[in-house]
Amino acid sequence: MTLSMFHAFWTGLLLAIFIGIVVWAYSGKRRARFEAAARLPLDDGEN
Repeated sequence: MTLSMFHAFWTGLLLAIFIGIVVWAYSGKRRARFEAAARLPLDDGEN
């Protein structure tokens, strides 16, 4: 295995991980949780 093949492997692996994180973050199942977390700074703390 040459050094350039090693770099190509890691680049592909990191790209796949990045795409996986993007798909996870934008999936519809987590929308409500992320919207609730986005409203936390604006919440006055009174329930």
